[in-house]
Amino acid sequence: MSILFVLLMFLLIVAISQLRRPQGQPAVKPVLAAGPQPPRMQREYGFQIPEGYCFHPGHTWALKESPESARVGVDSFATNLLGKIDRIEVLGPNRWVRQGQKIMTIHAGGASVELIAPVEGVITAINSDVLQDPSLVTRDPYKDGWIATVKAPDLAINQKNLVQGAMVAPWLQNNVTRLNGMLAQTSPALAQDGGLPVGGLLGRVEPQLRQKLVKEFFL
Repeated sequence: MSILFVLLMFLLIVAISQLRRPQGQPAVKPVLAAGPQPPRMQREYGFQIPEGYCFHPGHTWALKESPESARVGVDSFATNLLGKIDRIEVLGPNRWVRQGQKIMTIHAGGASVELIAPVEGVITAINSDVLQDPSLVTRDPYKDGWIATVKAPDLAINQKNLVQGAMVAPWLQNNVTRLNGMLAQTSPALAQDGGLPVGGLLGRVEPQLRQKLVKEFFL
């Protein structure tokens, strides 16, 4: 009798809890994926560098979010070169991209620039905010201006091909040195002694030089 009584009480408690739950409301609400947290920034060689980010030589970045997932975007060197962005086109979700393959096209300053994926995998989400307001990429490239998330099964291997840690600042400085060398003959006034390129530089140089800059820095 005691076992039967306990069983009946248990069933009664379950029934009451079900009745108290509003109809149509799930027991657990789904959790929406949040954007990246504001990165901690370090200043080196005159550059603000976000901690934990890995950079592709084509000036896109990857931020590891799990062992097989990364958020990707455009680095500040690229956003300064591009200046005011008019439109961004991103490959659709569920598309597989290889590391170093085109993932987006950015239209800015009369130029259309293809940027490449820093990691290999399936695009799982696209930041609709930057499609509606491309200026986010320029204003906040490492947080709200992210471009997409990628499920990358070989993320650990991909990261070995990227610039990271103590190598980021010297790599950026090398890019600035190369850029100044290309500007010296035709547009010396646009060269920078240090730090990022002049904002909107691509739209301020002759078309022939613009093509050379795109080929040199966006691979």
